Amino acid sequence: MRSGRTSARTRDFLLGGLVGGAAAVAAARRRRLVRRRRGQGVERPAGLAAFEGAPCFEELLEEQTAGRER
Repeated sequence: MRSGRTSARTRDFLLGGLVGGAAAVAAARRRRLVRRRRGQGVERPAGLAAFEGAPCFEELLEEQTAGRER
């Protein structure tokens, strides 16, 4: 009976190590990708400025302007 618990613990340990290792590899890849993007000089607008050029935002502004004119 004791060997059953030991094998279950070993299996859980190995499975946890595998999942943890995969997470570490994914984090490293993601970090490299972010560094590449920063190095390219791609600037993204922050806050509401990101939405100012969006068609849905422009529609909203038109609706508000039309509502004020009435």
